[in-house]
This record gives sequence, structure tokens and C-alpha cells, in this order.
Amino acid sequence: MEFRVDKTGIVHAPVGKASFPTQNLLQNAQALVDAIVKAKPAAAKGKYLKSLVLSTTMGPAIRIDPTTVDVAKK
Repeated sequence: MEFRVDKTGIVHAPVGKASFPTQNLLQNAQALVDAIVKAKPAAAKGKYLKSLVLSTTMGPAIRIDPTTVDVAKK
């Protein structure tokens, strides 16, 4: 999973195309969140995912409550 983080801590990463089946998009989004959490530095304390926003390239964004995301404990 490849993603980039800008200087303000915002992660930018694609999860798929609109033509992908819904299940594939959900799996890709879950894999992205898992990769971000797995890359968390050991020195980072407190809430690591403060907000989640999903958007199309040129469309409106949808806010997602980070407490509702199932993060794999690995």
C-alpha cells in the first residue's frame, strides 16, 4: 500500500475507481487504514486517526467517524 503524507499530516491515497465493485472499494479503504495505523511511530501518543474524509478527485467529500472504522490489531 502506497500513500503520501503532506507537511500538515494529511494522507493522500487512492482506494480505487468509481467503476470498482463496492466490496473492492471497502477492502481497499480498510487496507489503507490498516497500513496507516501499522506505520504509526511508537513515540506517537493519543488518538492517531483524528478524522477521515473520503472524496472523489473533483467531487464533494464525505466525513467518516474514525471510531466506527474497524482497525486490525496487529
